[in-house]
Amino acid sequence: MPAAPGVVRILGVDPGLRITGFGVIDQCGQQLAYVASGCIRSKDKESLPQRLGTLYAGLRELAAKYQPQQAAVEIVFVNVNSQSTLLLGQARGAGIVALVAAGVDVAEYTALQVKQAVVGNGHADKVQVQHMVRRLLDLPGDPSPDAADALACAIAHAHGGQGLGALSTKGRRVRNGRLL
Repeated sequence: MPAAPGVVRILGVDPGLRITGFGVIDQCGQQLAYVASGCIRSKDKESLPQRLGTLYAGLRELAAKYQPQQAAVEIVFVNVNSQSTLLLGQARGAGIVALVAAGVDVAEYTALQVKQAVVGNGHADKVQVQHMVRRLLDLPGDPSPDAADALACAIAHAHGGQGLGALSTKGRRVRNGRLL
């Protein structure tokens, strides 16, 4: 189900090894329309390669079904547990590769950037993100936290962000989602 002519379809992804949230929206000018959202789940008992394969296959299936032109993937910075950070990085990598292999342009955003664009506060909590996503997309109820984060990522992209790659970073560094 491709987007209508003149409409940009955006797939937002909140990567995770156990649960990866996804959200699909259509953008026509300043108007945003909800298309779909949900989660890709892997089984805890599977090996790491199998779980990454589940994520890869799930995102390839979503790309084939919804045919987004663009994707927005959340960047996760270092967690307290370095092993968790490493595993999450592998999940992000599998997701990005799946989208690029499907021919989708990928932009990346920090959680701070996403929350700032959607809620107006880079330190908003999950409930605030869910509520604003519901309001911005005129949904009948709050989406699940993972789907809401993915939809928020897509909304941030639609609101004019082009990810960290579009920012001039020459002579600067990024720390905690901020350009220094």
